[in-house]
Amino acid sequence: MNAPTPHHSLTPHLALREVPQALIDALQARFGSRCATGLAVREQHGRDESAFEAPPPAAVVFAESTLDVADAVRLAAQYRVPVIPFGVGSSLEGHLLAVQGGISVDVSRMNQVVAIHADDLTVTVQAGVTRKQLNEALKSSGLFFPIDPGADASIGGMCATRASGTNAVRYGTMRDNVLGLEVVTAAGEVIRTGTRARKSSAGYDLTRLMVGSEGTLGVMTEITLKVYPLPEAVSAAVCSFPSIEAAVRTTMAIIQMGVPIARVELVDAKTVRMVNAHAKLGLREEALLLMEFHGSPASVKEQAETVQEIASDHAGQAFEWASTPEERTRLWTARHNAYFAAIQSRPGCRAISTDTCVPISRLADCLLESIDEVEATDIPYFLVGHVGDGNFHFGYLIDPHSARERATAEALNHKLVERALRMDGTCTGEHGVGLHKMDFLVAETGTGAVDMMRAIKTALDPHNIMNPGKIFTL
Repeated sequence: MNAPTPHHSLTPHLALREVPQALIDALQARFGSRCATGLAVREQHGRDESAFEAPPPAAVVFAESTLDVADAVRLAAQYRVPVIPFGVGSSLEGHLLAVQGGISVDVSRMNQVVAIHADDLTVTVQAGVTRKQLNEALKSSGLFFPIDPGADASIGGMCATRASGTNAVRYGTMRDNVLGLEVVTAAGEVIRTGTRARKSSAGYDLTRLMVGSEGTLGVMTEITLKVYPLPEAVSAAVCSFPSIEAAVRTTMAIIQMGVPIARVELVDAKTVRMVNAHAKLGLREEALLLMEFHGSPASVKEQAETVQEIASDHAGQAFEWASTPEERTRLWTARHNAYFAAIQSRPGCRAISTDTCVPISRLADCLLESIDEVEATDIPYFLVGHVGDGNFHFGYLIDPHSARERATAEALNHKLVERALRMDGTCTGEHGVGLHKMDFLVAETGTGAVDMMRAIKTALDPHNIMNPGKIFTL
């Protein structure tokens, strides 16, 4: 497997396409002030949380309806100009970058909860609704949406990257929780996939095709999701361990015993130290598991007792409970802010993030070998993981102006992905391919599978205008 080309600057195969003034004029005639061409707005829509750089889009269209999106795409298609969907900008893999030029279609104003069907445990939302907004809207119905990638991402963006996060070990990923979509195709046509029914055998599964397509096949404008009853009881716990291996072995035992744990997150000692400094916590600065249990009071108590016993068998100590909403929120906010705590620990740095996922039986080996590699360098890092499903994240904290540090971090990432693939894992458990993992995708799936993906892309987007240069190149 060849090391992927760093995409921190444009490479020759990502040449910019011309955006004719006639298209800008047409967009401004249709959208008025909702078509922005000012540099500040374009730059805001030309970057995400990744370490990559590219010129900003030529214009930003602020869509307020599916018709707006369809009209913007039709105009762009007329001039064969790229269209890049934009939600809140929390992507980590360069998904939002206009690497071939084009226009950004911002759906953040499409933020209506269209319908809550509490009896059916479904909800339909516009693509710009964020996960926190959705859960606030669901609260009065006694329901919640469990997918939690950490950032307050838009539901459309979460669908596009097939997001998961801390609750995936119990509730699955976006792939498992999207029932139907409304999508604007590359021709500007509006189609619907799926229904509110829990299952269907009707034709190709276009919903699953779109979920995880990273904006390369269409723009999702409306999403129908599964939702769940709020658990009667919730309890969280934190437990420290003398080593990463002990924490991972505990997790393996929890999963293999069938304990229906809702969340189980690994944080290494270095990252605990960063989180303590950032969030003013007093967590024991050792490897720890942060866990959460959902169910009836009796089942939560039983789960917790079982897990505490398992942890004790693996030298777990300082087992602490957080039963009130305020205590749980404090702990989980600290976990979700681990990325920002790490960034703050080295002012001016950028993080090159990994998100490999391996079978849980190989998790300890993969983690320990990867830790040894990064410890042999001078690159600071943080480590967290959704270890209940074998997914973990290194964040290599580099000086963005240091070619040496970037090269070292990319080499570490390359070795980590190679190791994960040897262990029957994947190069990306939840962030998506974007720019960074295109070569890794070939190594993981083979050229035949990627050629099939290209064939689908070419059939649905013959002029390659939908977020081109992501996942693979044409």
